[in-house]
Amino acid sequence: MRVSTNTPETDENAQWLTQEAYDRLQAELEHLSGPGRQEIVDRIEAAREEGDLKENGGYHAAKEEQGKAEARIRYLSWLLENSYVGDAPVGDGTVVPGMVVTATIAGNEMTFLFGNREIAGNADLDVYSKDSPLGEAIDGAKEGDTLSYAAPNGKEIPVEIVSAKPFTG
Repeated sequence: MRVSTNTPETDENAQWLTQEAYDRLQAELEHLSGPGRQEIVDRIEAAREEGDLKENGGYHAAKEEQGKAEARIRYLSWLLENSYVGDAPVGDGTVVPGMVVTATIAGNEMTFLFGNREIAGNADLDVYSKDSPLGEAIDGAKEGDTLSYAAPNGKEIPVEIVSAKPFTG
């Protein structure tokens, strides 16, 4: 797998990842594509040998797990090819992927990571992507900005950016 040459300047759909997130996802992909895939195949084969597949719960569970693993492999392959690894964004108070944002949304203060959920790893943070309605509205906003976005039900939701600081993992 190669590191993509995508950058936010050359591809607006490029996903920013920390080096730690990239390495973790690369290791997960290698496991799922190799030993993880083989473990599932072995479980399917063992369950198949038990006989009637119509009522074989182990077989159906293993096939479902195989489908989920294959979907994860496709997603990780796409993400790693369409990402760029770099330093955390500059902490100038601008909301860009990789920032931990504190905002007052419809009167409630929330703190979340702005960007790809894979960046967060084990961090206990909600994550909003730049493709979500909220993400599209706040991308590029600065501390102190007041704006709104349309919820899926059409209601305008007010947002005030309180702070935007680089995610440190």
